[in-house]
Amino acid sequence: MVESPDLEAALHRARALILADLSARDVADAAVVSLVEDAVTHRRWWLEQWPDGVDFVLGLVAQDVQDALLEAYGRWPLCERCAVEGDPHALSVEPELGPDPHWVCGKEGVVVAPVGSL
Repeated sequence: MVESPDLEAALHRARALILADLSARDVADAAVVSLVEDAVTHRRWWLEQWPDGVDFVLGLVAQDVQDALLEAYGRWPLCERCAVEGDPHALSVEPELGPDPHWVCGKEGVVVAPVGSL
């Protein structure tokens, strides 16, 4: 199957933005970068099956990396505001399936940052 430039651009953008968030929280070591690459590879297949999902891939890759980190290392990214108050919990990605995903504190119900801007 020939890959669409739009699909590849969306995947490259997702990779770059997730790596930016990981770097901002100082967790972008080689093993974690490998988790990102695995998520991007998985979503490449997913986009080949459903090209109309191109607007959703950033949020999905963010969730995939978050899930992989939970299994391997623990919760990420932590809500820094609540962690200071003694209630550490992970931020969530909203919308779960939609364009323009953001990191959200579920406890406070506030948007912390767009994915890629931690």
